[in-house]
Amino acid sequence: MSDPNAPSPTAQAALQQNSPAILHFLQQYPPFNQMEMRHLLNLIEQGWLRFYAKGTTITEANNEAEQYWFLIRQGLVRGERPNTRYPDNIERFLLTVGDSFPIAAILSQRSTRTTYTAQEDCFCLVLNSADFVKLLRISEPLRSYAIRGFSSLLSELQQQAQERASAHLGADYSMHDELGSLIVHQPVSCYAEQPLQEVLQVMQQHQIGSMVIVDPNQFPLGIFTLRDLRRVLALKADNLFVPIGDLMVTKPLTLAPTSTAFDAALLMAQHHIGHLCVVEDRKLIGVISERDLFSLQRVDLVHLARSLRQAPSIRALQQIRADIPRLVDSMLAHGADSNQLTQVITQLNDHTTSRVIELTLRQHGNPDIPFNWLVFGSEARGEQALITDQDNGILFVAQSPEQAESQRQALLPIAQTINQALDQCGLTLCKGNIMAENPKLCLSLSEWQNRFDEILSRPDPKHLLQASVFFDIRRVWGPDLGFEDFHQNLLTKTKQDARFLRRLAKTALNYPSAPSQLRRWIARTVGATTDAHLELKRHGLSPFVDAARVLALSANISEASTVLRLKKLAKKGIITPKDAEVWSDAYRYLQLLRLQLHQRQELHNQPLTNTLALDDLNQLHSRMLREALRQLRYLQAFLTYRYRL
Repeated sequence: MSDPNAPSPTAQAALQQNSPAILHFLQQYPPFNQMEMRHLLNLIEQGWLRFYAKGTTITEANNEAEQYWFLIRQGLVRGERPNTRYPDNIERFLLTVGDSFPIAAILSQRSTRTTYTAQEDCFCLVLNSADFVKLLRISEPLRSYAIRGFSSLLSELQQQAQERASAHLGADYSMHDELGSLIVHQPVSCYAEQPLQEVLQVMQQHQIGSMVIVDPNQFPLGIFTLRDLRRVLALKADNLFVPIGDLMVTKPLTLAPTSTAFDAALLMAQHHIGHLCVVEDRKLIGVISERDLFSLQRVDLVHLARSLRQAPSIRALQQIRADIPRLVDSMLAHGADSNQLTQVITQLNDHTTSRVIELTLRQHGNPDIPFNWLVFGSEARGEQALITDQDNGILFVAQSPEQAESQRQALLPIAQTINQALDQCGLTLCKGNIMAENPKLCLSLSEWQNRFDEILSRPDPKHLLQASVFFDIRRVWGPDLGFEDFHQNLLTKTKQDARFLRRLAKTALNYPSAPSQLRRWIARTVGATTDAHLELKRHGLSPFVDAARVLALSANISEASTVLRLKKLAKKGIITPKDAEVWSDAYRYLQLLRLQLHQRQELHNQPLTNTLALDDLNQLHSRMLREALRQLRYLQAFLTYRYRL
């Protein structure tokens, strides 16, 4: 029987006659738009065009190694394959213009496991598998895409975002650069017995703003900055003659030279400091300052964090927070990815919350009731975007129900003031009243324990809905009043409750399906006019979050971040490292889409929403979105199989 995919003089001639149009087509789609011209011409020279009528099987599983590589020039191709890990599940997906297949089978020199069928009349550019492998060897962009797939496309998008922001802001380094590469001078240090006056002379001589105090082995014992100078001289003028060891800040923050600029920026912002020590093999090798990370012309993370923590009023907080969108632009220019950006936004929201609490207590007077401010949801996960509402509560300690009620009544007016002030700062009030001003969320430690015990023991729809919010929980403010032990005990109880986890998994799959207009968009050729919209949080991010949460709770994983949960799940062998990588990339991509949407809305003074117009996406974004939603279906299929739903 003749091979329907084999080259023919007619098919090859058709490609040669249309080579200018084919070349233009290739240059519109990744990774071909990154390939050298000679490699593209080689592809055209070796390939041929084939027409496949609707319903025609293009290639399918057989006992022979795959002979051809296909690139869709026009039309749609449907893929169907049995899931080897979850036999009851058949994976179905659509490929459109610019997609190619079956790359994994060619690389493995085996038959494809997928049946590819023309969903509608379509044309494919076809290449012999041996010629495709030769092209892989000489073209790095094609090879990277073939091996890394979705991750390589995400890297390209990240690079494009950085280039656009860099062109605007003039960035000259990446947030992924290691600290070792940013150290340009040998560190200047001193010993603890040297008097302050002598230390200041050395600082003046070297024009530095900090001095690290080391032991004889060059391990940092403390640090002294010009900010500390104001403090010590204000206390006592003759401190100039006191040994620096008596005045230094002990236990300075340190990082390894392999840590990144982002790690340093986030640590500085968290502790609102301006310097940290770079240590290798317990020896000081350098000092990194906030000026090393951000030039003075830009809005920088450390300065912004410090300004928030020291803001004198709610009005000042509002004004300072207006710089956050510009900070996002700046960090994009430095190569920060979406996961890093949401961590930074959350960190700044934490600082805002802490300062609001302090200002409120100053205004109302301290009630002498120690309490912890708790956050739930995206703030607990470190995944907040520019648009976010409040999900918070209060934990305090009481010895009896009567004392708990008395302390609650004293704390509720304070909580209400805090919630209102946070709303004024852009952290909008929760429509579902998941806020500390709600008496049901201003609870003693024992009341919180009872509340979670009730959720676990009665997993009805109401309690399962609460679990999707409250099981992502973190303490933001106040000394630990027993929260950390309570949280660890909660994780242990949850892991042991198989009935609850199964019902929570079922709830995680109960998101309403994407609207029909979205399904039509996914099923149509890129470029068609559909007027479709996607609610990014409801139909993309939240299903990822809920699925990862169930799996993390089943494994007693304390981290709340979705990306960290997936990474930990892979380490525990619950999911494969490949699944963890691809699912994390898909989630990070959806976050990037959301952040870029908010940036555009900010630029045009539009209200911030999570509703994305699909027609606004370019070819690469369209392709990435389809793949991200496909990976979401795979994650949900894993959950379905694991819990036999």
